[in-house]
Amino acid sequence: MSKEVIDSHLLKVLHTLLTESSVSRTAALLGQSQPTVSVALRKLREMTGDPLLVRSGSRMVPTAHALTLIEPTAQALSSIAAILNPTTSFNPATTSQTFRIGSPDYLDAFFVPAVVDAFHREAPHAKLEFRHLMMVDGGYEHGLESGFLDLVIGNWRTPPEHLHLQPLCKDELVCLMRNGHPINPGHLSKPVYEEADHLAVTTYNTTAWGTVDVELARNGLSRTVTTTLPYFGMAPYVLARSNLLFTTTRALATHYTKLLPLRIEPVPGEPRALTYYQLWHDRTHRSVAAVWLRRLIATVAKELAS
Repeated sequence: MSKEVIDSHLLKVLHTLLTESSVSRTAALLGQSQPTVSVALRKLREMTGDPLLVRSGSRMVPTAHALTLIEPTAQALSSIAAILNPTTSFNPATTSQTFRIGSPDYLDAFFVPAVVDAFHREAPHAKLEFRHLMMVDGGYEHGLESGFLDLVIGNWRTPPEHLHLQPLCKDELVCLMRNGHPINPGHLSKPVYEEADHLAVTTYNTTAWGTVDVELARNGLSRTVTTTLPYFGMAPYVLARSNLLFTTTRALATHYTKLLPLRIEPVPGEPRALTYYQLWHDRTHRSVAAVWLRRLIATVAKELAS
């Protein structure tokens, strides 16, 4: 018998002895003879340098040192079981697991509420935490690598190649402005667009062009940003009281035209649609719980797109 098997067996004997305080009960629970358990106890005493169990009248009680070993041995046995018997099933209806998703706040208005609703319908006892990408230490790549995030949702043109990617849906760029804007409906030409004052939202990366500017440049457009905000949710309310233009996705723009006196105009030219996708690290690629979460996200995206 290998040393690894002996070690795991001794750990099991140790934990049972400490919790039962009885050689006979330990033997019965483990299906061993009392002499076998007694031999194991002697080995454990030699290894720990402590008697572990001592007499107190007619019964045995654990020593002070033995009491400190109960929790570590339980954790060690649990870890060994997880290694030897990896989880291959997952039931969202009974899990109490916490899932963490990183997302930019332009998804807050229309996508996140749908995900939250679907999540808690399927996993009523689980917890869901959304983290703004600007609030993730080291960036979302580090968040996925470290396990701080289970997955990330975004629409950047060039996601990191070392991460797994699944496209979710597409959306087009439009221009959002107030109903009484001096630019009349249907008159947002390229010169008018480039001469106007624009509103932009600072993303997780403040040193490089964002997704919108990259696509505008590809389409031969530029914009003069005179106002910058930290959150997308603030932009529509600023637009309602200014003559600024805001280039964003149709889904977000449509949501706010139903709430505020705003209108949508097409961006001049033919900008390509943006692709929304979810990203995850190889560390969770085979996790059955993570696979369920990704499937749920993909289903919600498909329903919204339709």
